[in-house]
Amino acid sequence: MPPYANSARKPAGPTHETIVRDVQAGKIAPIYYLMGEESYYIDRVADFIVNAVLQPDERDFNLITLFGADTDVETIINTAKGFPMGAQRLVVMVREAQNVSEMEKLEFYLKQPQASTVLIICHKNGSLDRRKKLAAQIEKCGVLFESKKLYESQLPTFVRDYLKRKKMAVDPAAAAMMAEYVGADLNRMAGELDKLCLACSPEQKTITPELVERNIGISKEFNIFELQDALAQKDVLRVARIAKYFDKNPKQNPIQKTLPSLFRFFSNLMLAYYAPERTEKGVAEWLGQSEWQVKRNVLPAMRNYSGVKVMQIIGEIRRTDARSKGVDNPSTPPGELMKELLFFILH
Repeated sequence: MPPYANSARKPAGPTHETIVRDVQAGKIAPIYYLMGEESYYIDRVADFIVNAVLQPDERDFNLITLFGADTDVETIINTAKGFPMGAQRLVVMVREAQNVSEMEKLEFYLKQPQASTVLIICHKNGSLDRRKKLAAQIEKCGVLFESKKLYESQLPTFVRDYLKRKKMAVDPAAAAMMAEYVGADLNRMAGELDKLCLACSPEQKTITPELVERNIGISKEFNIFELQDALAQKDVLRVARIAKYFDKNPKQNPIQKTLPSLFRFFSNLMLAYYAPERTEKGVAEWLGQSEWQVKRNVLPAMRNYSGVKVMQIIGEIRRTDARSKGVDNPSTPPGELMKELLFFILH
């Protein structure tokens, strides 16, 4: 019986870390159904299993890749019933499995899966219905893994952990900048972090904000991070300079990108007022942010803005967003809309 059949499982399901640890320990399941909205972990887990199970010289005959748009369940089952050639296991990889119809038929194969086959199914941009028999059957004999999109507050931790695996450190400010600038597309984030690592000199072991500014295309003095800092401090002159720069460079700083960042900033600020403990650590834990972020932005803003004012600001950001899309606004250009919003925030 496969090791996974008797293993304890947390209600939330396996994580990519637990899958990696189990595979490294020799606990290989007959099926890995990898699904979800975040393709990054689906690809990484699938590639890790292949590399752990097969040596490079075994893959020509023992790694079979099928694509969802070009295959069906019957072909998947027949392929999985094959035998390895000159290797301990046969690996069958199904890419883009969301395009396979009638996947529930796989249930019959899983009642008695081929012991020497590792079936890896990559189902992106969606997931199985966990109420159906197929999901229960997969969990009974193998691994059902759901890769979810990370929350914004989790991105700096992802940046730190990714760089740690490359034996690099990261300044908290740089991690926050990458989270804000790149966003939750982890494949793109990994590519940008690799680029930063290549840009480092051999003796440099820490990713700094200056390195991010030079290599990721963020203007050092005039960017959304500096705008948030200036607003938190209620620095009227600096806000005015940044607004003027944004107005002159609309392609680099479109209002459609700036408004969501300001909305997140002031929404978090609104939540901070409800923190049970209004210390740096207490607010950080309440918001799910780093203490560095709270110290730099949140606490100063809490001193400069009342809860009532923040609620009004959030409403005005929503109104500005609607006006930027033409609602009740026949002619005011984006630059003027932004200046009006910033004036409202500061006064």
